[in-house]
Parts: sequence; C-alpha cells; structure tokens
Amino acid sequence: MDRISRIKPSDRLSAVSAKKQWNSIAKPLGSFGLLEEFIEKIASVQGTKDIDISKRAVAVMCADNGVVCEGVTQTGSEVTALSAVAIAEGRSNINALADTYCADVISIDIGINRDVECEKLVNKKIAYGTRNIAVSPAMTMNQAERAVCVGMDVVRDLKNRGFNIIVTGEMGIGNTTTASAVSSVLLDMPVEEVTGRGAGLTADGLERKISAIKRAVAFNKPDRDKPLEVLAKVGGFDIAGMTGLFLGGAFYRIPIIIDGVISSAAAAIAYKINPLCAEYMLAGHVSEEPAGIRLLELMGLKAVINAGLRLGEGTGGIMLLPILDGALSLYRNAHRFDEIGMERYVELK
Repeated sequence: MDRISRIKPSDRLSAVSAKKQWNSIAKPLGSFGLLEEFIEKIASVQGTKDIDISKRAVAVMCADNGVVCEGVTQTGSEVTALSAVAIAEGRSNINALADTYCADVISIDIGINRDVECEKLVNKKIAYGTRNIAVSPAMTMNQAERAVCVGMDVVRDLKNRGFNIIVTGEMGIGNTTTASAVSSVLLDMPVEEVTGRGAGLTADGLERKISAIKRAVAFNKPDRDKPLEVLAKVGGFDIAGMTGLFLGGAFYRIPIIIDGVISSAAAAIAYKINPLCAEYMLAGHVSEEPAGIRLLELMGLKAVINAGLRLGEGTGGIMLLPILDGALSLYRNAHRFDEIGMERYVELK
C-alpha cells in the first residue's frame, strides 16, 4: 500500500504538446471536442505526445457477494463462477468485443465463493466471497488492502508485458448492490436515488435491494471520508480489485478506462484515497444505473458514450477503444495548416 503515497501527477507538458498538435490540424480549434481532451490526457499519462494504445488489455475482476442471500438479484451466485470461466476461456460478451478491438482479456478470481477448475482463470482469491453487508462488514480491512494490492499488481504485471492501456471489468452477482451502497456513502445521497434494477429486478426485488443497502449502511456506519473503510464495510472484492487497478494505473502510469457503475464506484474509492488517480482515468461511458453520472461528476470526469449500457464485464469501457483509434487517426494523419498553405484558426476570447 506504500505505492499509493508515491503516486505523482501526470505530465502536463506532454498534454500541452498534444494540444499543439491538435491545433496544427486544418480544422476549427477544439472541434473534435472531448476526444481531443482524451488524447491530451493519454499524452500526459504516457509522458509523450506520440502516444501508443496499440497493446490493450481488459482486466475482469470476478467475485461473489454475500448480500445475494437478501434476494437482491435475479440469478444466483453460481452464475459468477460460470461467467468467470467463460470469460477466461474466451466465450463471453467481453471476448467478442475484445477480438474485434484487438484486446487481450484477463479473467481474475479475486473472491469467487467456490473453487473453480480453469487453467486460464487467474487465481488471486482473497476469500470465498464477502459476507452479507446487510448484517456484517463485507470484509476485514486486511482483506480490503490485499484485494487493492492485487489490482495494483495486475497493472504492474500487464505493464511489464508491454500493455499500454487497460479497461476495467467485473463479474460478480450482486455487485450493483454493493456499488450502490458505496455510491450512497461517497455521494452522501439517499439509497433510493443511487440504486437501480441492476441486471433486472421486479419492483419488489428493487425494494428488497434498497432495504438491504439501507440496513448495510445503518449497521456498518461507514465514514465517507475513509474510503478504504467504506470499501471494507459495504464493498466487494471485485470493487476492491478494480480500485487497485485505478491506483495501479496512476502509480505505473498507464491510462485506465472506467466501465459502468461498479467500475465507477471503484474509481471513486481510488479517487478518494488519492485524487491524483483521476488524472489517469478515462470514462468510457455513462452507466444506465442512477449513480453512474454522479460518480463521474464526483471525480470531475466526462464520458464519451451515453447509450444506456449496463452489461458489465468491461463491455462498455472497451467501446471507447475504437473511438480513441478514430481520434488518433485524425491526430496523427490529418492534413496540417502548414502543409496546405491555409491560415491557422485562432482562439477567440
């Protein structure tokens, strides 16, 4: 955990150089909008205007949540292990997209509630799922710290293998419940305003979910100014692992793409632990879940895609990659004012 205190700001001079390159393109200044800012941000993370996102990975944190016993989900916990194996073996939703966008997918067991026989599933299990947050802390502080370190180590290992951008993903039945609990605390908002139907709930199911979260917050009394405590008391191992991915991205200087609301909750915890993390994050999309936009606003981030996505596994986050590829094609290859003898646009104030 000592790595967290050694996180440094990103390289703003490289962002300035990237902005100059954008402004040399024969087009109105800033006319590629938020995508120009994203390219500049990646430049600041990588420390060069000549950025490279060609070797990309999706890190999917898989874990079970004890709160499932409160009837807050449409499916049972057994689906977590089944889906984790499918992701590891290349048969799931995220793999179809990753094949198209030339990304590797790593499926990580950080807290599945059973032993899973699959050679391709990376075993970093902290425990066999979390406890039921409605009546107990999700995990111990030691477990929370270990899970965060797992995420940071994943970033370290991916960087050593040459990867230069990482998409965050998760698989864990019940994790929109834990994400809503975390969101309610960090945003200081009523549970009803940050809780959605997740993978699909009836009105009665949604009421059970809201009730479970209210009881979790009342029982655990997490302090919003102590983010690691919030994580340990009402979070999950998947959220903790992704928190480590965001902290690791900041420490190892790799851009990390936020996926949906669960990933956003993890990003918000990382941000509360060390606000510099936001300089290394890219928001892929705005989640359909109610807390999605509020969590991004908390971190001062904006997303490119607002399409009602709520599939998980990193599927929304990875959709940012082809958009970035398109922006980079313009950034690198479009004609320049000097090349065509056209007078440059000037910034009007």
